[in-house]
Amino acid sequence: MKVRVAFFADILIRDFDGAARTMFQLIDRIPAAEFEFLFICGTGPEKIGEFRCIQCPALQIPGNKSYRMAFPRVKKRKITAAVRVFDPHVVHIATPSFLGHFALDLAIRLNRPVLSIYHTHFKSYLPYYLKSFAVPPVRKLLVRLQNRFYNRCTRVYVPSESLAAELRADGLSPDHLQLWRRGIDKTLFTPEKRDRAFMNTLTGNDRPVILFASRLVWEKNLQVLIALYDLIRERNLPYNLLITGDGVAAGKCRSEMPHAAFTGQADHQTLARIYASADVFFFPSVTETFGNVVLEAMASGLPCVIADKGGSKDLIVPGRNGYLCAAGDAAAYLEKIEQILRNPELKKKLSENAVADTALLDWDYLAGIYFNDLKQMAFENI
Repeated sequence: MKVRVAFFADILIRDFDGAARTMFQLIDRIPAAEFEFLFICGTGPEKIGEFRCIQCPALQIPGNKSYRMAFPRVKKRKITAAVRVFDPHVVHIATPSFLGHFALDLAIRLNRPVLSIYHTHFKSYLPYYLKSFAVPPVRKLLVRLQNRFYNRCTRVYVPSESLAAELRADGLSPDHLQLWRRGIDKTLFTPEKRDRAFMNTLTGNDRPVILFASRLVWEKNLQVLIALYDLIRERNLPYNLLITGDGVAAGKCRSEMPHAAFTGQADHQTLARIYASADVFFFPSVTETFGNVVLEAMASGLPCVIADKGGSKDLIVPGRNGYLCAAGDAAAYLEKIEQILRNPELKKKLSENAVADTALLDWDYLAGIYFNDLKQMAFENI
């Protein structure tokens, strides 16, 4: 018997963001001889691999042109009928969106177990989009809604111990949580792709390169990136600041940092060359549930200097593979970056340890856990 899984996600576009990349690492590894999937999304193709994908209406999120949110109730009857005919053993829900709540209500009516992956730490975004007086009450409401959603799921994957502790402190039941980290493609992200000539074409010189790679959205703590740029310019330091990524804040970043090098959005092969050819990875974001870019940088041999908050910090052992700094302190980041760049032996040690510390974070292993859990949940419900 094949295990049937109804998979709900607002956006199913490969490489759209970190959440989409995680989902497709699993989707690409579906054992078709053992599983049947039905996908339901707001934005995505009509088929994913050999599996059907049902689309429902989606609208652009105000203030963020790149994201579209699904509104399933417009096609409630069609989606409900299709899911009932499919008769899933397990329901996978990506996020607690309108589509996510619709899927959860449907799964409960059908008496089916639900698995969800905690992709996005929404409450940490609030200070970047709301006035300070509005943050506490909105955060309180968001936590209450989030807990109501995840506490009705059968199993919730969380990517880091620090995030799990925070969620428990916010009232999410520990009975639902399971640590499930993110993986890395070690054939793609590797120090062997280091190419200084390629890097020189991006920067126009052979100075040491400080790399920031991520979507250019304000919740990535871009004000600190701009502050670091200002310090480098004020002190006339011989470093390049290279910024890879795109997003709604790209125009503002380019105007605020006219002498930085911008690559725009890079495909995975190009991104792997950029990581390996840089010298230090800088990442001040405090909103990460895990921090895929930090893991990619480490696997590529980059010492990482990142914020001491968010899920990313669990990847860094200070003095072993990088350093942690107070999230908003640009001067502290620069101090650690200079310490690395001025000490070749330290840089070499941090680089080697960063690569070694990613060795066990393998997507095949993590996908195996996921598919075994789906089987267990299905058979327990039969």
